[in-house]
Amino acid sequence: MSHGPPREKAKVIISSVFMTYCKDDLYKEYIKMMTNIVILCMIICISLSFWIVSITASTYYGTLRPISPWRWLFSVITPVMIASRGLKKRSLDHSGAAGGLIVGFILAVANYSFFSALMTFFVTSSVLTKWKCDVKKRFDSEYKEGGQRNWVQVFCNGGVPTELALLYMIESGPGEIPVDFSKQYTASWMCLALLGALACSTGDTWASEIGTVFNKNEPRLITSWKKVPVGTNGGVTFVGLISSLLGGSAVGLAYFITQLLFVTELEIAAPQWPLVLYAAFAGLFGSIIDSYIGATMQYSGFDERTGKVVNHPVNGARLVSGKPILDNNAVNLFSSILVALIFPGIAWGFWPRT
Repeated sequence: MSHGPPREKAKVIISSVFMTYCKDDLYKEYIKMMTNIVILCMIICISLSFWIVSITASTYYGTLRPISPWRWLFSVITPVMIASRGLKKRSLDHSGAAGGLIVGFILAVANYSFFSALMTFFVTSSVLTKWKCDVKKRFDSEYKEGGQRNWVQVFCNGGVPTELALLYMIESGPGEIPVDFSKQYTASWMCLALLGALACSTGDTWASEIGTVFNKNEPRLITSWKKVPVGTNGGVTFVGLISSLLGGSAVGLAYFITQLLFVTELEIAAPQWPLVLYAAFAGLFGSIIDSYIGATMQYSGFDERTGKVVNHPVNGARLVSGKPILDNNAVNLFSSILVALIFPGIAWGFWPRT
């Protein structure tokens, strides 16, 4: 009995299914490629508009510094390269990469010190999120492979610095200035507010990623000081607090070094070394503020079935702390806003005067 025709039909069916699958894959890749091209074109158009507006404003008013072609070029190419690498390394998804391009471009145009502080936050946070991922999966129910950040996470961490960078450019134009309250009060206030917001985000991330892995004892809830499961929102540890201090210091050091490299006439300005100290305390207290908000306004429950902490009410989970009012992104946003509003005023009191 011949089995030729059925076999031939099966081969044809398999071949057609395979071709359809390949076409779908090619179609998806084509859509991704076209999306990336469109986003890149939008970034270039936006950046060119910034350049044109800057040139026009400086010509009309005669006071603002225009954006130089080299600054414009750096502000376009560098964020594109970093976002592409973040996409490749799965530190960002497509929406996160698009948001990162916008945030990176604006901060780089405004002030190289802003951009170096942002990059310190992004690079260190991406590395630490992936570090010891096998350990974090045991207690984090929402852990994502690679720690991919989407556009919501990017703007909750970078939205406040972006707005401050735009206000800074309106106040003094693009370029680097020394932080000196006696000569440029408003611009210095904005610089410290932006640095404080980034130090807060960095300190909180370092505390979460390092403290949960290294600390051998259970964390304590910041509102009651009771022991809680690892991963509970609002749980603090000694290792986590030290990590937040170091995270803020890293951002402050990056800002300070960039000041030394690009700011002219530093010898007649106020000393810039307090930037590192300021960022360190902004990272520490920003992490504490974040923990307090998380402990009171973010839900934390312990799922008995999986043995993991969950951030929203589910069947079989007992309440550990907080209420389901804010999610983690909103907590990060509110804490960075509070640090940006409060800390420059505190810094004004002890900042050296020329």
